Amino acid sequence: PLQILSFIGGVVKVEETELMSRVGFLYPIDTHNISVFINATREQDSGQYMCTVNVVDDPIRMHKNVGVINLTVLVPPATPTCQLHGSAIVGANVTLSCSSKKGKPSPMYQWQREPPTLQVFFPPAQDRARGTLKLTNLSLEMSGVYVCRAENQAGSKNCSIVLEV
Repeated sequence: PLQILSFIGGVVKVEETELMSRVGFLYPIDTHNISVFINATREQDSGQYMCTVNVVDDPIRMHKNVGVINLTVLVPPATPTCQLHGSAIVGANVTLSCSSKKGKPSPMYQWQREPPTLQVFFPPAQDRARGTLKLTNLSLEMSGVYVCRAENQAGSKNCSIVLEV
């Protein structure tokens, strides 16, 4: 464990870590609430944090003085990249793919065809985890703008591709 913050003998000490300029006690220690804050969170701040309280001459709390919390910093998806795989000719099959380089947890993907011919896709044509959409037996009417949304609990981003059959 790496100590990041302490209050000993009436003195608050912030250790020299990545968190040094972004961490502190939320309230004055004399309120007996020793909540801490982390500003400008980053993905690398994810991990297990432990709070240890040692009160001088208090044998009753000897083994009940540790609190542990797991912190997961969510990261919204980066703008995804949309690609067409295959030849967009009548009767052929193509796959549209969508992928985002960042996102925690991993984004899920949703394809849809834009108006005037709005169309939403479902499995097995669409694989939400992989970000692929398989279009089979292409026809001229399948031409249009296809939009992919990469989404997780932290946010969403879109990309689009024009399919010309």
